[in-house]
Amino acid sequence: MASENTFLPADLVETDPLLGVLRLAALSAGSGGMPDDPTLDLMFERLPAAGIGDELSAAAWRELARGLMGQRPSNMFVALSGCGALRLVLPEVAALFGVPQIADDPPQVDIGQHLLRVLDEAARCDAPLPVRFAALVMHIGKSDSPAEHLPVHYRHVERGRPRIEALCERFGVPEECRELALLALSECERVHRVTEVRAGPIAAMLERVGAFDRPDRFGQLLTLCACDYRAYRGHTAEEYPKASLLGVALKACAGVEEAGGFQGADGLQEARAAAIAKAFRSERWSSSGT
Repeated sequence: MASENTFLPADLVETDPLLGVLRLAALSAGSGGMPDDPTLDLMFERLPAAGIGDELSAAAWRELARGLMGQRPSNMFVALSGCGALRLVLPEVAALFGVPQIADDPPQVDIGQHLLRVLDEAARCDAPLPVRFAALVMHIGKSDSPAEHLPVHYRHVERGRPRIEALCERFGVPEECRELALLALSECERVHRVTEVRAGPIAAMLERVGAFDRPDRFGQLLTLCACDYRAYRGHTAEEYPKASLLGVALKACAGVEEAGGFQGADGLQEARAAAIAKAFRSERWSSSGT
C-alpha cells in the first residue's frame, strides 16, 4: 500500500481503535492495494480485546460498505484476517475459512477463499452493494456443519437465517441488502440446480423469488449467482447458463397473466408452467422441486 496509508486514521483511532483498523482495511480494497507488513503489525497492535460497540455500529457499516464497493473487496478481508481483526468485526465470516464445500474441479473448495473470489468477481461486474453484501454472508450457516457431513451442509439455511438477521441488526444494514442476502441464502443453490426438464418447478421458483413483481431484485439475484458460478475454477470466462435458461422462462411467461383464462393463483402458476413447458418442449411438473 502507498506510504500515506501506512498509518491508522487518527480520528478513528481516537474514537475506536478497531474502527480505525476497519477503515484502513476498507481503503485497501481501493487503488492503494494491500497494507504492507509494518502496517499489518501496527493494525494488530491496535486491536482491542472486544469487537466494535453498538454505538459505533453505523460507522462500522460505512467502512464495510466502503470496502465492499472497492475495486478489490477481497483485500479488505485479507487485511482484516491478516491482523486478526476479522474475528472481532465479522466472526460469522471468519468462521468460514477452512470449511470445505463441494465443487467440480477440485472436488472441494474452502468456503472463505471462495467468497473472496465471488466478491472480486462482483466488483469486476460492477455489481451493486446488495449483491456484494449477499455474497459475503450467504454461506454463514455453513461454518458449523457437522464434521461427519462435510463437505455437504445440511440445514445451513435454517442456521444461516438468524445469523444474517442478527448481523444486519448489529450493523444497521440497509433493508435491500438484508432482503437480497436472505433470498440468496435460500435460493442461490436452487438457481444453480435449475433444469429445463421440468417447467413447473421453474414457474414456482420465478414466483417465489419475485421475478414477476420485483424484477430488479431478481436481476440482482441472478448477478450474484453468476458471480458465484464464475468464482469456481474453470468457469471464469463463461456465461452463466442458468441465467439464460431463466431468461427464456421469464419471457415465455410474459403476457400469461394479462391473457387470463385461469382461476386463481394456482391457475396462474399452471398457465405459466404450460408456457414454459412449451418454450422448453419439456414436461410441466414432477414430484421433485427445483
